[in-house]
Amino acid sequence: MFDVVLKGGEVIDGTGARRFRGDVGIVNDRIAAVGNLDIAETLKRVDISGKIICPGFVDVHTHLDAQVFWDGTLSPSPLHGITSVIGGNCGFTIAPLGDDPSAGEYLMRMLSRVEGIPLQCLQEGVPWNWRSTAEYFDAMEGGLSINAGFKIGHSALRRVIMGVSATERAATEDEIRSMQELLRDGLNAGGIGFSSSWSRTHNDPQGNMVPSRYAEREEMIALCEVLSDFEGTSIEFIPALGPFEPWAMDLMSDMSVAANSPLNWNVLNINARTLAEGKKKLAAGDIAASNGGKVIALTVPMTLALHLNFIGGFVLDALPEWEKFILLNKEEKRRILEDPKARKELNDYAQQDSPLKNVAHWGAKTIFHTKAPENASYVGKTVYEISENLGKSPWDTLVDIALADDLETSFGNPVSDEPDADWEARVEVWRDPRAVIGASDAGAHLDLFLSSNYTTYMLGEAVRKRNLLQLEEAIQMITQIPAELYGLRDRGVIKEGAYADLVVLDEKFVGSNPITIKNDLPLNASRLFADATGIENVFCNGKEIVDNGDFTEERPGLVLRSGKHTRNPSMV
Repeated sequence: MFDVVLKGGEVIDGTGARRFRGDVGIVNDRIAAVGNLDIAETLKRVDISGKIICPGFVDVHTHLDAQVFWDGTLSPSPLHGITSVIGGNCGFTIAPLGDDPSAGEYLMRMLSRVEGIPLQCLQEGVPWNWRSTAEYFDAMEGGLSINAGFKIGHSALRRVIMGVSATERAATEDEIRSMQELLRDGLNAGGIGFSSSWSRTHNDPQGNMVPSRYAEREEMIALCEVLSDFEGTSIEFIPALGPFEPWAMDLMSDMSVAANSPLNWNVLNINARTLAEGKKKLAAGDIAASNGGKVIALTVPMTLALHLNFIGGFVLDALPEWEKFILLNKEEKRRILEDPKARKELNDYAQQDSPLKNVAHWGAKTIFHTKAPENASYVGKTVYEISENLGKSPWDTLVDIALADDLETSFGNPVSDEPDADWEARVEVWRDPRAVIGASDAGAHLDLFLSSNYTTYMLGEAVRKRNLLQLEEAIQMITQIPAELYGLRDRGVIKEGAYADLVVLDEKFVGSNPITIKNDLPLNASRLFADATGIENVFCNGKEIVDNGDFTEERPGLVLRSGKHTRNPSMV
């Protein structure tokens, strides 16, 4: 007797093999049979004729560590077919907190700053009632719609062990040993790896580098060595932005070898113009392989439309001399922008030569969202168009709009219908064994961009619209391949005995809806949001969590724990 039989669909099993007509039978949380189940006894039979049934999608780079407490659905990820996520990335975790309350306060404010999560949401929506990683995992168990595994964050380890010195200096040998023990505690609790960042964009609210950026090479290797004692663990790391120097490739190789685990680095953005440079960075995988390690690029399969604003200020804070301005509160920012002299000085800094000078081409920016009624007509227009009508400079035009909106205006460069050449370049990288698709950043940068829809977006654009690869191949790239990179047991494929993480989709319509704004965060704060088209049913651990695009009341998701739910990933 089956609990559920999904009847009449075409099975894409996640391995890259050709689709076949078959039924899928579920008992408890597992797939019990795949084949002809016409006469099988079942408690529920669902007709999915004309639809595709495939494994649930796996998203290996999220920042859902806090959202788990105010939104157990982890929306919108499951609406896009995602049934397993990995959090705790970039070294930014909210566990462990240790015994000093100031550590938790610092980590909360750092997470808000670097990952673009409103501070008031973290204060209101997260209980902050744990000290250890084990207590943190237990606090979220039983309330999730999908599976979620979490790494142990380097910046959290440093802050708990070193206190304020974490953002002042390198660690001593004794402090490194203490961090190793704290990391070991987290891995014993089920943490599925270790994460860190040396990205120059990662700074705390005080303007200091985040704690992990003060670490020296010896500290990185020492912490990675701890992973070698734990089954089913891996590393995520941002070594640098831009081209990799030899030291970065060597460091990642040595970290992987020390851990005897794969390392995935974040992030590889690809289009036709950046393909050649991207291939050079993929060479990090070759260096690691020659030393017995495994280094994999994490590539985001789409161009992101950045929704810039003066409140969060992410990206804008990298303009020359802008960081201090962005760190000010709203009232102080308003005072500067209302002062003609200070306003001009701020723009003069922005126009200086810098890697991000294009960000300050204000006239080219499109107004995405406004608040004040008098600004409603500006939505969808470029700042240059508006400035021409108002007889002002683009900079003054943008600032005046923002002031009228109490700085809540969002603006940026919309993603147009990209040429096939850009998508062809991405597909070339997707097919490279030194890369894996992911980097959604789900749960982070809530007002800046949205890429937690990457699965349906890439299926809609690269497969359905452009026919650049077969659906079977694309499905494998977001199921079996990421699941195997993280050693997820019995996930990422459809076969007898595997977990019943399943997606039923209509390949004629699969895609993402446009991005909108939704006010559903704690204290009614807003975020960018998009749901999907063509995703009809989603099952996690045998329970239906999405039905015709809407969430059910089921919450069968597991906290994925190393060893129990993961095995050692392949190192080749």
